[in-house]
Amino acid sequence: MTKTLPLGPVMIDVAGCELSADDRRRLTHPLTGGVILFSLNYSDPEQLNRLTREIHSLRSPSLIIAVDHEGGRVQRFRDGFTSIPPMRELGYAWDTSAQRARQKAQAVGFVLAAELRAHGIDFTFAPVLDLDCATSSVIGDRALHADAHVVAELARALLQGFRQAGMSGVGKHFPGHGHVRADSHLEVPVDERAYEEIEASDIVPFRRLIGAGLGGIMPAHVIYRNVDHRPAGFSPVWLRQILRGELGFDGIIFSDDLNMEGASIGGSFIERTRIALEAGCDMVLICNNAPAVDEVYGAFSYAMPAISLARLGRMHGRPQAESMIGLREDARYTQALHAMSGIGVHDGELPLGT
Repeated sequence: MTKTLPLGPVMIDVAGCELSADDRRRLTHPLTGGVILFSLNYSDPEQLNRLTREIHSLRSPSLIIAVDHEGGRVQRFRDGFTSIPPMRELGYAWDTSAQRARQKAQAVGFVLAAELRAHGIDFTFAPVLDLDCATSSVIGDRALHADAHVVAELARALLQGFRQAGMSGVGKHFPGHGHVRADSHLEVPVDERAYEEIEASDIVPFRRLIGAGLGGIMPAHVIYRNVDHRPAGFSPVWLRQILRGELGFDGIIFSDDLNMEGASIGGSFIERTRIALEAGCDMVLICNNAPAVDEVYGAFSYAMPAISLARLGRMHGRPQAESMIGLREDARYTQALHAMSGIGVHDGELPLGT
């Protein structure tokens, strides 16, 4: 039976390919507002459709369903889905022909988003707007390019493809993770650069994409010591003063996963949740740690502000093909698949690694 309940400020995961009783209990808790799916939640397209239909049917308004589905090594669903190349391949394409790279980026965005929408996924945490500085151990080929203006152009084209498929996008990791070597999943990274340097480079794609209607932004679990002593996702300086104030962003701000080591500086999970929301996040993620979710749900109380509810509502995917069969009958989809051909082949001859 569908439960009428306003969406809450926490996005959580579920344990497997079907919902357990504990999953349903957490998903119908007032603090839950969304679900993030991982590879362990996927076995085949029909199973994924059943899972997303059940999640959406639990509540009204329905929970939003998200996934990290960027391409390359970060693609949660593979069998039955098109293999999306690492985003750096679009950067390589740009270095040969900017016009063709834009066309390919838009095609990649459409195929990626259309396939997710056909399986009930509302949005993906993409595009990555970090710069490819050959420094970060966790970003690497997830980044589009080293040039901030190229990243902005390619990401804009990706978002055009997303929108054509009925999906919004989430830019990450604000204000930029590409200059730090440490992996925030495992450490608390520190970026020693001055704000002026960050503003002139890393922030450029975020500024440009905000102007293009980016729906969401995810801040980094990185401390930019010369701006604030707190990681960006816990920092009202970065979120309220800079992102909302100076950049004029009016979309939804998602925290990065509070289960990551980069968030450990916030203390207990209850404190991490409180600090992130007070800093300016609209929604926090707690992934792969059911006891932490129960800890928060047992002791934390929070009513989503009306503006956060409105922002979250805009992240619901718009109606598109309801199955891969329907999608394959869409001429835009077949044209986009064709336009994607050749990505990963440099100079028209040699595939990567040859």
